[in-house]
Parts: sequence; C-alpha cells; structure tokens
Amino acid sequence: MPYADLHVHTTRSDGQLELEAVPAAARDAGVDVVALTDHDRLQPFDDPVIEREGVTIVHGIELRVELTDETSEIDPGGDGAQRVDLLGYGVEPTADLAALVEGIQENRRERGQAIVDCVEDRLGVDLDVTVDEGFGRPHVARAIAAHPDVEYDYRDAFDGLIGDGDPCFVAREIPSFDRGRRVLADACAIVSLAHPLRYGDPERALARAGDLDAVELPYPYDRDVGLEPVERTIQREGLLVTGGSDAHGDELGLAGLTADEYHRLGLEER
Repeated sequence: MPYADLHVHTTRSDGQLELEAVPAAARDAGVDVVALTDHDRLQPFDDPVIEREGVTIVHGIELRVELTDETSEIDPGGDGAQRVDLLGYGVEPTADLAALVEGIQENRRERGQAIVDCVEDRLGVDLDVTVDEGFGRPHVARAIAAHPDVEYDYRDAFDGLIGDGDPCFVAREIPSFDRGRRVLADACAIVSLAHPLRYGDPERALARAGDLDAVELPYPYDRDVGLEPVERTIQREGLLVTGGSDAHGDELGLAGLTADEYHRLGLEER
C-alpha cells in the first residue's frame, strides 16, 4: 500500500468523495497523504498542505491543457492539437489561477447544459441534474445510467452519446500548455505531467515534460503498459516523480508513492 496517493478527485469535480470523508477513506486504505486534484477547480482552503484527522491533505489541481503546433492562450481544438493533463501540488491560489479556473468553470457550465439538453431531447427524458461548478460528462453519464427509462449504462453513454465525436458531444475551451504551465508554476510548488501513457501520442507529451517539475509514474493504467519511456524521461530531464490512483470513488491507494518518494517532493517544507 502506498504512503501517499497524489491523484484523488472529490465532489468538487467529478469524484464521489466528499471532502469531509477523505480522512476516513485514507485510513481505510492505509494511506497517510492524499492530494486532492479536482479537475480545473480549487479546494475550499487556501493552505498548500493541511492536516485533517491525522491525514495530510495536499491542495492540488488537475488542469487540462492543449499541446499545439502554434502557441496560443486559448485553443478550442484543431488539427495537430493533443490534450494532456497537468497536476499542480501545494497550491497557493493566485489571481491568475483564480481567473483561469473561473473562466474554465463558466465554459464547463455552458457546455454541460448543452450536453444535458441534447441528451434529454434525444432520449426524451428528464435527467434531473443540476449543472453547476465542477460539472462534467461523468455527471451526465451517471444520470443517464441511473434513469429507469434509459437502456444505456455508464460506459454506453460515453461510447454512443456523449463521448468525443458522439451526437451529444460538445467541445470546450482548453488553455494552451504554455499558459497552463505558467499559471500553475506561479501558484504551485510542483507541476507534474499526469498519466503520460494515456495519451494518443505519449512521446509528444513526454517531450514537454522537461518544462515541468515532475511526471506521474505510478498510475493504475487500464491496460498493460511499458513504463520505460516515462522512466527514461524522468532520468534524462532530472524530474521528480508523482503518482496516484486517479480515484473518483472512495477507494484510495491503488497507486502512489513511498514515504521517501513523497518527502523528496518537499511539499510540507515549502
């Protein structure tokens, strides 16, 4: 069991774990440190690291950005673009970060409502969901799967209704890699590339890792992967290692760091 799970989502975004329940979930998993890395959203506390009921909680964030052939502040997607996720740890909110996430959340709300409207119209049902901050496609998929008059399960919803290119898919605005990296670097102690082997072009994502502090290495990929490209990048660029379960429920500790690996990050010393 890892000492630190540095990739956990709560109800602040698309997770199912309430902030108040994090310490108990960590103790159940035998985890001493948890980083809360909700999508494009900050936690309701300003300190970079706090203690709750004997568990260390790191203020983190997961920010979706786009790698493009041409640098731009906001690129809504296009030929040659690849979306990747950056993990910020030890957040001390800045005005730039607050403005960035607020803009993203506004776009998320508009996009979420458009997806809900499309699904309800297409299926002829009322999903009875509230579109607010942190809302994303997983919320829609859960509502679809839970509806008694709908034959889609959670996976079917993504595969046939709301996934990329599906009838009810709606694109959203994504900050460029350079803007996201810059804003996170000003607000966070550590900026890491999340789950590099999940992307369509891992080599392209790893090629930008040298602009960051770390790369996520321990991660519960849903298929067999060879970690050698990630390990080579970490060694070549002299990067730190982060790792976590990417938990969206209450089961933590499926992946993470040893105590030595965690303390090497120096998050509690900054």
